[in-house]
Formats: sequence, structure tokens, C-alpha cells
Amino acid sequence: MTSILSVIAAIALIGLAALPFSLAINGFLSVVLITVMVLVKVLGGRERWRIFFVLVGLFLVTRYLIWRTTQTIPLDADWGTFIPGVLLYGAEVYTIIMLLIGFFAVARPCRWPTPPLPDDPEQYPTVDVFVPSYNEDRALLLTTLTACQQMRYPRSKLRVYLLDDGGTDEKCHAADPEAAAAARARRAELQAMAQELGCGYITRTRNERAKAGNLNNAFWQTGGDLVAVFDADHVPSAAFLEYTVGHFLTDPNLFLVQTPHFFLNSDPQERNLGSFARQNSEHEMFYNTVQPGLDNWNATFFCGSAAVLSRAALKEAGGFSGKSITEDCETALDLHAMGYTSRYVSTPLIAGLQPETLKTFLTQRTRWAQGMAQIFIFNNPLLKRGLSLAQRLCYMSSMIFWLFPFARLIMVLAPLIFLFTGAKIYVAGVDEFIVHTLPALAAVLMISHYLYGAYRPPLVSELYEFIQCTYLARALVQVILHPKAPKFTVTPKGESMDTSHLSPAAAPLLGLNALMVVGFVVAVGRLIEQPDLRDVYAIVSTWNLINLLIGLAALGVLLERPQRRKMPRTAVNRPAILLNADTEVAGHVVDASATGARIFVADPVAVSIISPGDLIRLAPTTYGAPQSDAGEPDSVAFEVIGVHTRNGGTDIRGRYVPRTLAEERVMVDIVYSDHRPWIAATRERRETSSFLAGFGRFVRLSLAATAFFIRWTLSSRRQDDSTPTRARQRRQEGFVDGG
Repeated sequence: MTSILSVIAAIALIGLAALPFSLAINGFLSVVLITVMVLVKVLGGRERWRIFFVLVGLFLVTRYLIWRTTQTIPLDADWGTFIPGVLLYGAEVYTIIMLLIGFFAVARPCRWPTPPLPDDPEQYPTVDVFVPSYNEDRALLLTTLTACQQMRYPRSKLRVYLLDDGGTDEKCHAADPEAAAAARARRAELQAMAQELGCGYITRTRNERAKAGNLNNAFWQTGGDLVAVFDADHVPSAAFLEYTVGHFLTDPNLFLVQTPHFFLNSDPQERNLGSFARQNSEHEMFYNTVQPGLDNWNATFFCGSAAVLSRAALKEAGGFSGKSITEDCETALDLHAMGYTSRYVSTPLIAGLQPETLKTFLTQRTRWAQGMAQIFIFNNPLLKRGLSLAQRLCYMSSMIFWLFPFARLIMVLAPLIFLFTGAKIYVAGVDEFIVHTLPALAAVLMISHYLYGAYRPPLVSELYEFIQCTYLARALVQVILHPKAPKFTVTPKGESMDTSHLSPAAAPLLGLNALMVVGFVVAVGRLIEQPDLRDVYAIVSTWNLINLLIGLAALGVLLERPQRRKMPRTAVNRPAILLNADTEVAGHVVDASATGARIFVADPVAVSIISPGDLIRLAPTTYGAPQSDAGEPDSVAFEVIGVHTRNGGTDIRGRYVPRTLAEERVMVDIVYSDHRPWIAATRERRETSSFLAGFGRFVRLSLAATAFFIRWTLSSRRQDDSTPTRARQRRQEGFVDGG
């Protein structure tokens, strides 16, 4: 019913926007509606006025689209002008369609309460935990498997499996003797580790259908009521099953409970621009705004990890879908079409790792883009039976979103075509532009900031799109021409870099930046030479200047910064005890990683008790800590690296020195058992500034990135960057820390 009302409202909106008003009336109407939007944003309650605010903005956008379609396309021009004009129009139409569907998808986000589990543990459903692996190292897998086993759930109801696709029979008998030997060694090592942990180890004969094939191979060999899936680098908190399993007991038709992907480390853009500590990551908008919105329409989809699925539903569907290289979304699409329901739990319950380099980041996004394109080709939601209208629109939004590289490239090149050739690919007078285009643009920016502003500052999305556009455009053309050609690729994680260097993916983006700089110079000349067209050139020059601002910010991303810490640290806030011989010192674990921790001790006497080089014991005392047979917290050997006095207490830094599996469990418990710091980290980075303040911050970031890139380029000509001077190191740190 809601979908039908939404369609009726959309039709009424289009009809009203199509009414022929004079330019003066349209101008007056624009001022009134923009003023109304400003007042609603400043004075109105966000939820109460949400739909009204969006509809007012969409009226302005719809009116612009009608005017743009009927009045501005260069139909009588030569091919050299007509084709770019149509391409620009197509890019705008695509952008507006994405906005309309996107606003529909997130109109009313859904938030589910956590259903309690039964008092009697015997009534709990059994859970099989799948951890698929391909080339991850033992330490990473040990951490994830240990955390899976430490989830709070009856031991008799929980079974954890390592799904090893790196040790298949096919790999163990490969033609290359070195590769075969490595696969056999990996298989033996991981089998022994799984046995020691008490996990199941499953491999298969051949590496067919990538991750989907690996999951299905295990699926048909196990029998739990529910299946939880975690990527090898996605470590669950102790409470993961407490937040998710209960939903299946309240809805027998439920096939999926998906949770957010929270990441401990920054992606390449965040690391190279130093923005990770100050603003939410790119994925936060998807997991905190888009997925809750999709959930309202029963369209939340499986994201490949951090999810629980119903075995009965999967069995009816024939297992995980594997025709595309994004088996997660494809599986959800099939099950939604079969009438099953899904839910989204917005609490971050796993901590994972993002790609560290721009190259691996683009590799990951290529897989997502090509996989979504494959689903659209092979399993088009518009044509698929069983889906509601809302589900079709939501899935379409998620799929055609990945066409953004083409639209972004056109938006970058369009003003340059006019500046370089004078071709009028957008037929409109300055007064028409002011009356129609500027209000629509303002409405789009205001709605975006209203709906997504808490997780996405101005121009940050455009920066991500600019960085990806040239790389993904080629990848999408490949999948359009050869839909079955793309292969599943595993994204490397846990990399480290010792020196600054220009990313191998930089060349095409540097080329676009050079074109925009030349365009800026040409624009200045045109403004001087053709005073009668200054208004037009001023508008086009501003367009190019905003593109250039984004491109210059990208320079800071293309220059990869050193990253010597392989495993990121995260805030913890866990009470703990330090044991040195017969002496106990109470403290708090302030932050920790998979390799070490920092403990704050309020008692300054600790300085005289604990010294650098000491090998002591670290024992967490609350929240999920594994207990020994004596009922006391277990501990891990801890080598002290540094002891520093601050704020009337003592900071003690060190690294774990585990000797037993029990100590490994304590390490995992310290870092990953409590998900509450992950919630706090997301909230702390939430955007609170206005649009103008956020825009100003982006301008400063762009200028700082440009200056740093120029300094690095000049200095790299004079000396080897692998041995930077202390002054340059300070400049690096100042840029990264201060943005």
C-alpha cells in the first residue's frame, strides 16, 4: 500500500512540476520553496518533516528535469555538439534517477528492537559458523576463528568451520610444484590449527564458483538451523549471536539478518588525507542510512559477511547463488523473490579490515561493480517474478549506482568541451539557468545533507567517485561486452608500506587534473576576451573549478603514505590487572590491536614496579573474558615496551607474547569481545557541522593536499623518498594529522 501511495505522490509531483509557468513565476516559486526547505531544516523535527522536506526538494528537481528535457538539448546542432549534449543530458538524467530512487529507498529507515533469546538454552537454534578463506595467513584466521568460538552461545548449539579454498585438491596437485607444495603446507597447517581450536576444517576438490562454491560445499556437509558467515578478516564480538539469532524466532519466514561492517583501519583515501579520526568512513553512509532504509521495504540484502541466514530458506533456493561474482546480493535477490523476508540490525557487531592501498581498494570496488552489473544482466530485478515494486526499485538503486563512473567522467569533461571548443552543449540563457538549474542543485544538496549529512560531509562522495571513475569505467565496459568474463578476486588485507610513493593507479587521474587546470587557464582567457559571454563563462568556469577542487583533493589520495603498523589499534576501555611477579596493579586497557596494547594505571607507583623489558601478565577482568577452571580471568604474557607518566598516572605500552592457545584467546578477547567501543567510534566521527562549514573544510583539505603533493614531487626529484629528512617528516605528519 505504501508503495502505491508513493507512486501516486510521484505522479502528482510530476504533473504539478509540468505546469507551464512564466520565468518570473518560476523564479518566485523557487525562492519560496528553497526558503521553506531552509526553515524546515533549521526549525523542524527531522523525522516529522522528513517526507515533506524531500517532496519539496523533489518538486524543484522534477521541474528542472522537465525543463531540461524540453528546452535545452541541442537538437539542431552538428554531431560534434549534439553527441556531447546528449551524453551530458544522459548523465544528468541518470543522476536524477539515482536521487529519486535513493530518496525513496531511505525515506523511512527501519530500526528493529533486539528480540530476547529463550530462557531455556535447549530452545536455541543450532548455528553453523562459516569462515571462508583463500590466501589469508594463519594469524588472521586464528583471530577470527577464536572470536567465533568465544561468541556467547551454548557450546552444544555452536559449530565453527574454516572453509579453506587455498588448500583444495586442485591446488595441492597443481602443475607448478612450488604452488602445489605451498598449498599442501597451508592445508596441513590450517588443519592442525582448526583441530587445536576445536573447529571443523572443510576444503573441496576444485575451486569452482569462487566464494559461493566454497560456501555451498560446506553448506551441504553441515546441518545447523542457521548459518553465520564471516569473512576471514571480519572478527565478531562476543554478543554477535545475542543480537541476531532472536529475530529468526519471531519471524519464521526470515532468511537473513545482516549487520554492519565496522572497520578498525582507514581506507586509502582516509589514511592519505588524514581524515579517518574526524569523519565517518565511506561505508558508514551505506550501513547507517541506506541499509536501514532498504529494511523498511524488506529489501536489505546480504553483504557477504557479518550475517546470519536460515538454512531452510537457503536449502529451498539451492544454496548460495553463484552466477555472478557478488554471490551475496544475488542470493538475497533470489530469496526475496521467493517471498522470504530480511532484517537489518544496525549495531556494529564485527570489526574488519579495509584495503590499505589504492590499488587493492580499486580491486575490491571492481569486483563489486562488475558483480552488480552481472546481476543486472543475468537476474534483472525489474523482470524477476516475486518481488514487490519497492523491492525492484531498491535493488535497481543498488545496481545502477555502479554506473556512476560514466556519469562522473561526463560531468568532468562537459565544461571542458565548452571551454576548449565553444560548443554549446547545454542550450540555456543565464536567467533560465538561475531560475531552473540553481534551485534544483540547491535542493539536491540540501536533501543529501538532510538525509546523509551525519555520515557524509559535502563533496566526499564526489571525491570517492572521481578516484574510482576511470578505473571502474574500463571494468564495466569489459563486463558489458563479456558478462561472464569477470572472475572473483580476493582483496589483500593487512599490508604495510614503509615509504611514500605515487599509486600505480594515478596516471589517468593526473591526466584529468591536467585537463582541468588547462581548462581553468582557458576560462580566464575567455572571460577577458569575450565580455559579452562573461555570464556564461563564469557559470561554466565555476563548474570546472568545483571539479578541479575535487581533483586536487584526489592528489592527496594518489600519494600513498607510509603505514608501518600492520594491525590497527582500536579504543577498548577494559579494566585489567597487570601481574609482575607477586605484585598486582589495576589499570584500564585504553587501546589495543591484535599484537599489543596500551594500559593506563592511575597509581603512579606503577613506574617503580613495571619497567621496559619486563615480561608480565595482562588479565582483562570484565566483559566476555574467558574464565579459567579456577574461575579467575585468564591472562596473556605481555612484554613491556614503554612506560610513561601522564595525567597523574602511568601509560604502559607493550606487545603480547602468547605461548598457548589459552593466551591467544585472551588476546582476542581484549580487542574484540566488546563491541561498544565500535558504536562509540561511529558516533564520535558523526558529522555535526553545517553544509557550508563542511564545504569550507573540504576546500582547505583540497588546498592542503595540493600543496603537499607539489612539495613531495619537488623533493622527490632531489632525494630518495625512502630516507626523508626530519623536516619533511614533520610536514607529512602535520598534513596527515591536521588535514
